[in-house]
Amino acid sequence: MREGNAFSVEAAWEQTLLKLDRMLKSIGGKSPHTAGASGQYDDMRLDWWTSGFWPGMLWIAYAMTGKEQYKAAAWDWDERLERLMMQPNHFDHDVGFQFLPTAVIKHKLTGDAEAKRRGLFAANFLAGRYNLPGHFIRAWNGDKHGWSIVDTGMNLSLLFWAAEESGDPRYSHVAKAHADMMLKYFIREDGSVHHIIHFDPQTGEYVEAIGGQGAGPDSAWSRGAAWALYSMANVFRYTNDRKYLRAAQRVAHFFIAHLPEDEVPHWDFRVETGLAGEPRDSSAGACAASGLLELAEELGGTEGRHYRMAAERIMSSLYENYGTWNLPQHEAILLHGTGHKPAGQNVDVSLIYGDYFFVEALAKLNGWTSRIF
Repeated sequence: MREGNAFSVEAAWEQTLLKLDRMLKSIGGKSPHTAGASGQYDDMRLDWWTSGFWPGMLWIAYAMTGKEQYKAAAWDWDERLERLMMQPNHFDHDVGFQFLPTAVIKHKLTGDAEAKRRGLFAANFLAGRYNLPGHFIRAWNGDKHGWSIVDTGMNLSLLFWAAEESGDPRYSHVAKAHADMMLKYFIREDGSVHHIIHFDPQTGEYVEAIGGQGAGPDSAWSRGAAWALYSMANVFRYTNDRKYLRAAQRVAHFFIAHLPEDEVPHWDFRVETGLAGEPRDSSAGACAASGLLELAEELGGTEGRHYRMAAERIMSSLYENYGTWNLPQHEAILLHGTGHKPAGQNVDVSLIYGDYFFVEALAKLNGWTSRIF
């Protein structure tokens, strides 16, 4: 942290718990995604990709405090998701985002056998999306048979967990193959990343890079960098293969080097018209901070401290400059997130995944040793 910075992780955590208590009363069983100027979170369908983040925040709060109110509110989310799995639905590559913060963490914290079964069920679904010749897990549904996105890297932890829990290595085989594909096609030499890579689904051959939620095919979407940084650190934790650690560090160095003065990234680091006036993405900052803490833990020592200090700087700015602590009626924690700028969707709003990764990173700074991703 900067010299003289008054940010206290303990005080920030206590403030966050107070906020979570208010959120619990107002959000309840809703499946939130975004909160705009009104400060009220929406209520999305359960198979929307963000449905796991709110219960994930509750499980972290339970793990940190032992308070039954958080456990009770989070308890049935994996069951709700599984019921929808048995009906026509829109589940896709993001089942890790949905079942890791519900079924998997529930099993880790409570030993619940049904939660384990549901987590393995979701892992089977995710592994079934693997494209054999292209070595990638297919993104989305519909006609995008050859599309893969950087976000999927964060879902690989579901497969690694399933391999450990079941003793079946096929899950980790798929996860490592997809991670290797990311090293080859998504993460550039300078540490910036693509959002979407299009392959021929029949042959697996590379077709093109697509800008997606970034400014363009060759831009540097900041949340995509956060996904890549964090996911490669996770893959290293599961495999102990240093090529993934080196990739995570390369992305981390790019991310840190391109942060503006207040340490919270613009939505894209590489916009042709320049960054003046471009919106920030607090969710990218929170996710990157949590990923940097993973790097810090894996490396330890002086090298690890470099990443921890970067995470602390980001978290300090998020807490002091982007928090809703003085807006008691606002349901979210962080302001100024950017969802999909090129499409004009969810620009300068609160995002539930930004809130989740803020809570997760803050819990890590306060000694939380369990892991969801």
